[in-house]
Amino acid sequence: MASISYTTSFTSPQLPYHTPSKPHTFRTLRVSASVSESEKPPLYAAAKPESVTLPVKKVPGGYGLPIIGPITDRLDYFYNQGKEEYFKSRVQKYQSTVFRTNMPPGPFIAKNPNVVVLLDGKSFPVLFDVSKVEKKNLFTGTFMPSTELTGGYRILSYLDPSEPSHEKLKNLLFFQLRSRASKVIPEFQSSYGELFEKLEAEIEKTGKSSFSEANDQAAFNFLARSLHGVDPTSAKLGSDGPKLVSKWVLFNLHPLLVLGLPKLLEELLIHTFSLPPALVKKDYARLYEFFYESSGFLLDEAEKNGISREEACHNFVFSTCFNSFGGMKFLFPNMMKSIGRAGAKIHTKLATEIRSVIRSNGGKIMMGAMEQMPLMKSVVYECLRIDPPVASQYGRAKRDLIIESHDAAFEVKEGEMIFGYQPFATRDPKIFDRPDEFVPDRFVGEGEQLLKHVLWSNGPENESPTVANKQCAGKDFVVLAARLLVVELFMRYDSFEIDVAKVPIGVSVTVTSLKRASF
Repeated sequence: MASISYTTSFTSPQLPYHTPSKPHTFRTLRVSASVSESEKPPLYAAAKPESVTLPVKKVPGGYGLPIIGPITDRLDYFYNQGKEEYFKSRVQKYQSTVFRTNMPPGPFIAKNPNVVVLLDGKSFPVLFDVSKVEKKNLFTGTFMPSTELTGGYRILSYLDPSEPSHEKLKNLLFFQLRSRASKVIPEFQSSYGELFEKLEAEIEKTGKSSFSEANDQAAFNFLARSLHGVDPTSAKLGSDGPKLVSKWVLFNLHPLLVLGLPKLLEELLIHTFSLPPALVKKDYARLYEFFYESSGFLLDEAEKNGISREEACHNFVFSTCFNSFGGMKFLFPNMMKSIGRAGAKIHTKLATEIRSVIRSNGGKIMMGAMEQMPLMKSVVYECLRIDPPVASQYGRAKRDLIIESHDAAFEVKEGEMIFGYQPFATRDPKIFDRPDEFVPDRFVGEGEQLLKHVLWSNGPENESPTVANKQCAGKDFVVLAARLLVVELFMRYDSFEIDVAKVPIGVSVTVTSLKRASF
């Protein structure tokens, strides 16, 4: 009977390699596990009979006339109302957090924009249950970008766990994370040390510095150095990585973005027809070449497990540039926004906690030391709760379902598309006190019980990614990187001040003051 054993010390939330027989636990720094092939669980848990105690209703709302209804809803979503008001107005209209509507892009990019919307923390988790919903080709929602943007391959993010390639590719990402674990902290300190030095120099010279711009380069450098072992600034790619990634991501996501162009031009240019992949082919080729040349040991591992080097490399480009870089591009500025606005009193508490723990652990930043920082950990979770890096989740009902909100149960038919807007679920007033406020110590002590309602990773924060689910393979890596940002920030500075502006993806943060550490 074949078995596989491993030991890891990557991070407190553990990184699985093969499907675990039990959920992974938190705050254990070293783990040994042996999983035999015969003990691996099926890809789907057996469907359980649904026990419904709430009144069963038909889902309210509708889709309007063909073409006209979806375009009208798209205009409301992007321009007339905006995302937040688009959903709020319909909750008020139908007196329900579950309803029917159309989601962009609609005509003529998406064949069917009709969805059942879930906007509360009780109904939303059905989107994680792969015994109830299918995730095939739904990573970006009601449309899927051309595979020409990813070398002709359907990337892991678009695969359902029932597909054979899903397990192989996700295990490959787990291998990458585990094998590069020892490089994460030192490479983060190096890359973000460069960022903070740049911020200081620019503030001294001009009185302000763009964190968001500096973060793009620091994030790309960190990911390339830590996960692939190559410094892009010393390779042919140079400092072009973030620019190339941003252009390529635009071609993947343009139907879902507002760029600030005149409405009619924007509607015709990016919301009605797909941009030709050929326009970004050379840019993507440069990224692919960089990762192919930088990932030899990973591509060797892929071949051992029946994955071609080409398919593996396209997946590494996507996971590093789209998933990880894209997540850090959105998350880190939002963290700076929330922590910066929290004020000097919270900054002092964070600095005191972080420095005290680091000093008591020999002056080094280590996994175990960060586990001793409850306020710092809570701040990271609160940032992920209030501004989840991935706002939308989709799933297609595998069978007729009964989905419960706090107030009622709703019938959803097999084949219907289900959509959840995460910021509403993670700001559910029936789950969280002061849901729209940034509460730094929300998850301290008994507050840790609320982590099951922090859902940013396509799964609850108190669960772990496996090959049997669609939870983000790099979930624990992202949490670690976010913790390191807070620790590095308050090891260097007592406090900081910022200006914030909206941009098409997330926010733009400009740092206007950095008060160096005084204790």
